[in-house]
Amino acid sequence: MAETHVLFVEDDDVIREATQLALERDGFMVTAMPDGLSGLEAFRADRPDIALLDVMLPGMDGVSLCRRIRDESTVPVIMLSARADSIDVVLGLEAGADDYVTKPFDGAVLVARIRAVLRRFGHAGGPAGGDAGRADAPVGGVLVFGDLEVDTEGMEVRKGGAPVGLTPTEMRLLLEFSSAPGTVLSRDKLLERVWDYGWGGDTRVVDVHVQRLRTKIGQDRIETVRGFGYKLKG
Repeated sequence: MAETHVLFVEDDDVIREATQLALERDGFMVTAMPDGLSGLEAFRADRPDIALLDVMLPGMDGVSLCRRIRDESTVPVIMLSARADSIDVVLGLEAGADDYVTKPFDGAVLVARIRAVLRRFGHAGGPAGGDAGRADAPVGGVLVFGDLEVDTEGMEVRKGGAPVGLTPTEMRLLLEFSSAPGTVLSRDKLLERVWDYGWGGDTRVVDVHVQRLRTKIGQDRIETVRGFGYKLKG
C-alpha cells in the first residue's frame, strides 16, 4: 500500500519539525510548509491525501488556504487551532474543513484523528467509499425525498435533476440521514458514525456540516429537533 501523503502547513518552526518527525515515525510521508502561499503551491504540485492547516499563517491564513483547497479538491482537511473556543474553528469548518484539532495536541491524538478522517475517505486501509463493510450502511439504490435524489451506490446526489457537489464528509452525513428519514439522530450519534469518534467530540463539527449540507440540498430538508438533534424530512 502506498504511503499516505500529508501536507502540513505550520509557521512555528519547532511545532512543524517535531510534528513532521512524529508523523513520519508513524509511516506518513509529510510535506511541511511554513506559510499559506507555499502550502497552496505544494498542494497543487503534490496533491496530498490529506492537509493539516494551522489557522494562523503568514501571507495567507489557514481558513483562506482551506477555502482555496476546497475550491479545487475534496481532499480531507484538518484545521489546527490554538484555542478551542475560537471563532476560527467555526470559520475553518465553514470554509470546508472536515475536522479540527486544538493546540497543543498530543501526537497520538493527532495521528488517531488523521486516521479516522482517512478511513472515512477510503485511505490508509479504510474501505473504499468509507461505508463498505458497515453493518448499518444504507441499502444500495436511489432514495427519493421530494426533489432530492440520493444514489447510495453511485455516491451521487441530485436536486431537481441537477447534480449537487458534496464533499465526502457531507455525503456520509447525508447517507446517515437518508438511511433513516424522519428519525432523529443525535449529534453524538452523528459524531460516532460520520466522524468515527469513539470518544466525545465537539458538536460544532456536526452543526456546521449540517448547515453546509442544508445550503446544498435545501434549508428545509433537514429539521432541527431542539434538545435532541436533527432529522431528514421524509
